[in-house]
Amino acid sequence: MHHPIICFGQQPCGFFPKRFLFAKILTARRLQNEIGGDIVFFFHDSDHDPRETITILRDQHSNEEVALNFQFENRIQKQFSPLYVKRVVPEWKEKTARQLPCYVPRNLVGHFKETRSSNVADFCLEMYTRMGLLDGVRVDRSSAPQFRARAVAVSDYFVDQPYEGEIVRARYRDGKLLLHKGGDRFLEIPGEDFGPKQISPARDTRFVWMQSVIRCTHYVAGASEQHYINKADAPEVKFVRRNEISDSGKAYTELS
Repeated sequence: MHHPIICFGQQPCGFFPKRFLFAKILTARRLQNEIGGDIVFFFHDSDHDPRETITILRDQHSNEEVALNFQFENRIQKQFSPLYVKRVVPEWKEKTARQLPCYVPRNLVGHFKETRSSNVADFCLEMYTRMGLLDGVRVDRSSAPQFRARAVAVSDYFVDQPYEGEIVRARYRDGKLLLHKGGDRFLEIPGEDFGPKQISPARDTRFVWMQSVIRCTHYVAGASEQHYINKADAPEVKFVRRNEISDSGKAYTELS
């Protein structure tokens, strides 16, 4: 058997990670204990959906839930910029740090205050690292130019392009660069020349694109991934369902 490479993938999913990401990490570590090998986190920070980073916390006294998210500098950045270029607003961080003692232990508040990353993806990744979740885990990022340059070409993809002073992630379709404005509404934007280093995959081409670089032997798949990943595209990979976990969409707020 080849040296096992155990992979799981996820977008930045909150400044405290969602519990389903924690479950993927636990599953990968359990598998590593059984078969050995390395663990790789495919960090899909090229995604642009601001809803990915909604962080649902519970008040420690009233037990009421609150949904927190990053603040964004402008509408274009919020809707269309990849997570790795959405900038962290300093005032947002200060305001959120004042709120957090109601929801999380003091040491997690400290980690939040100490995190200095200037963009949303880096901020999330630094928090996960400070929480001890990624000890011994290699992180490969979909935004990394070197990763993109090595990845196989896919038919359905997005392109990072400058637009009105921001970098946006536009869908490439029929020779056009399109920003999705909701429903069936799209805005065509002018485009510059682009190559592999500006390209990131769409949902249905993401696994093949990722696997062409990581070449994992085992992949920990979440609930939704079980439905849209075409396993026939990777017959060499053993797909493992992630551990079940309660309140999977809520934030994980414990320390490893």
